[in-house]
Amino acid sequence: MQETASPPYTYEKDPAAIYRQSFSIVREEAQLDSLPPALRPVAIRLIHSCGMVDIVEDLAWSEGVGQVAHAAFQAGAAVFTDVEMVANGIIRRLLPARNDVVCTLNRDEVPDLARNIGTTRSAAAIDLWDERLCGAVVAIGNAPTALFHLLEQIGKGAPKPAAILGFAVGFVGAAESKDALIANPFGIPYLAIRGRRGGSAMAAAAVNGLAAGLPEETAG
Repeated sequence: MQETASPPYTYEKDPAAIYRQSFSIVREEAQLDSLPPALRPVAIRLIHSCGMVDIVEDLAWSEGVGQVAHAAFQAGAAVFTDVEMVANGIIRRLLPARNDVVCTLNRDEVPDLARNIGTTRSAAAIDLWDERLCGAVVAIGNAPTALFHLLEQIGKGAPKPAAILGFAVGFVGAAESKDALIANPFGIPYLAIRGRRGGSAMAAAAVNGLAAGLPEETAG
């Protein structure tokens, strides 16, 4: 078989340049003026993670959530996530205090716990967060059941996190779980995207943005 020569592809290879160009394009195409200044870098990261500039229209937030979450990170707050995909998407070097990133989904006891309480493993894993949940930042990037269960447990007296980032995704319960977060009666600051859209990449992007903003824009 005759070998076919590869065409001479031309594309950007420098990581720093890719970030700068990407963020610049987002600034040009997205309507960010409706967002508080503290959330604009977060929105840019969210758009960068999914390629959809229109998500700005669906973002919902409580007043001051950007400042609250950033201060929690500065103070060393842990990040709790519902799935490993979110945990793996968090850029550790952007966390200002070597903050722990915790996902208990794959703990040995989770399958039995899920069966005993009649829910998904993602939801049951939240029951293992214990007192460390107090003052933490929670990023839900997959399971609506996890977000619902978290709110239920807080209603029963579980510790309150500093902020909840709601990016549950899908066709069953995703929109409803984030509506419940937005309407939460506990006074917990939140950032969420309304509707079916969401996902692990967006949840991780929200953590990265709230922790550090956009340092790549000035990186060499």
